[in-house]
Amino acid sequence: MRGRILSTGEVYHIFTRSIANFKIFKKEKDFLRIIDMMAFYQRKNKVSFAVFEKNKSKILVENNNRNNNKIVKIIAYCIMPTHIHLILKQLEEKGISVFMSNLLNSYTRYFNLRHKRKGPLWESRFKRIHIENDEVLLHLTRYIHLNPVTAYLVEDPIEWKYSSYREYLLQLPPEKCICEYKDLLEINPISYKRFVEDRASYQRELAKIRHLIADDENQFNLRG
Repeated sequence: MRGRILSTGEVYHIFTRSIANFKIFKKEKDFLRIIDMMAFYQRKNKVSFAVFEKNKSKILVENNNRNNNKIVKIIAYCIMPTHIHLILKQLEEKGISVFMSNLLNSYTRYFNLRHKRKGPLWESRFKRIHIENDEVLLHLTRYIHLNPVTAYLVEDPIEWKYSSYREYLLQLPPEKCICEYKDLLEINPISYKRFVEDRASYQRELAKIRHLIADDENQFNLRG
């Protein structure tokens, strides 16, 4: 997987984990920081991150559903205490690699400064899996949106504020939305909610035996 070139116009599941499962998202401001960075680094920016933060709501509303110098499109995401799941569409050559490099390096600088530490934060180069069709993509969104439930962090995925699930259910205002999925998936919020939550118990059971059947980032292929 790691040696293959990421193709422009294609969709990928991107997964990266902290060193030794170290908890790198500890407080709400940490989770919100990485989400803001995702919104910022998906574009070729002419302003600094500090300027973006001050004008974030206006910028997101203006740029919703427009490419506007984007190098990747964010389809879905889930930020967990020790790892990140992203579904990205590459919009230009090396877009995902540049986006991930900027995102992970920037968060490392922020985290190390905040906690007065030095050294790397992430386990290795990010992992990626090519998503070949819309059916797999739909099941993958469910898998990552259920991650907090599978990990017993919440009972209902809507309670986890650090994923795109609320965006999919149309429960966030435009200035808080960073995902673009409507050209790839037809999501009816009511049926999608049922589609996700009907799987919650099964996915928890599957997690208990994952070491016997598949690695973590391939579980979405096991639909049950």
